[in-house]
Amino acid sequence: MIGLLMTSFLPDLTRHESEKYYTDPKQGGTRQLFPCIRDRPTLDLSVIVPAYNEQDRLPAMMNEAMEYLEQRQEKDKSFKYEIIIVDDGSTDKTSEVALMYSEKYGTEKVRVLTLEKNRGKGGAVRMGMLSARGKTLLFADADGASTFADVAKLEAELEKINTTEDSMAVVCGSRAHLEKEAIATRSVFRTFLMLGFHFLVWFLCVRGVRDTQCGFKLFTRSAAKLLFYNLHVERWAFDVELLHIAQHFKLPVGEVAITWQEIEGSKVTPVWSWLQMGRDLLLIRLRYLTGLWTMHRKPKND
Repeated sequence: MIGLLMTSFLPDLTRHESEKYYTDPKQGGTRQLFPCIRDRPTLDLSVIVPAYNEQDRLPAMMNEAMEYLEQRQEKDKSFKYEIIIVDDGSTDKTSEVALMYSEKYGTEKVRVLTLEKNRGKGGAVRMGMLSARGKTLLFADADGASTFADVAKLEAELEKINTTEDSMAVVCGSRAHLEKEAIATRSVFRTFLMLGFHFLVWFLCVRGVRDTQCGFKLFTRSAAKLLFYNLHVERWAFDVELLHIAQHFKLPVGEVAITWQEIEGSKVTPVWSWLQMGRDLLLIRLRYLTGLWTMHRKPKND
């Protein structure tokens, strides 16, 4: 237990040299330097897509997202966006599939960040966020389980709770309205684990958010900078720590029901993953209580 408590004093902001660049397939594979989240925004929306061995599921999600974003840009010529696909050390052809979209739409719209090794979903999202150009930043799972057009619902909620361009706020997509249906189709044991996890989240870390784990969250740029520079957890429980940090700094946190469907091929093993996340929740609480982990309003250098 002491060993678990004593690991990872500081957020891991290290970046391999190759991870500082994206490839432009239209320019003969030349490499260009990613910007930094501390730079001024130059786009309206950045979409971060963490992807680990997602060569099969990524195309459907990307096709849906690009159709929505391109149609939106067609209606509003001033709207500018980007998608950053973060290949989290995949062993399949995730990067090759992702680069097909860079070639089709150009790197002003689609960029691929390939990590040298698997960091975990939280680590992949962080690396994408720190490389983004948008005024608002969305992370969306690569499986396409969330209906992408529902980003408009998150943006509407963000406008309600966000007072100025430089203020900080977070909006979470939520599947809480689907919970009764989910319980009806789960075994008693899995339902017990799910309810136990929800209780631990409420008791130890985050209150007032019914669904902390939905992979569809929208941040203002300043909120993303604050939260992801402070994030320690890089695997499945990272969402909980993000919201714990947000509530510590009293950031407005909204929650909006979205359309969601189960997609085959999930990397989450239900029983083991919930037990692992339960352990991580305890460690998050203990490490902050003991002062091993701290939060800072002024971001550290990346």
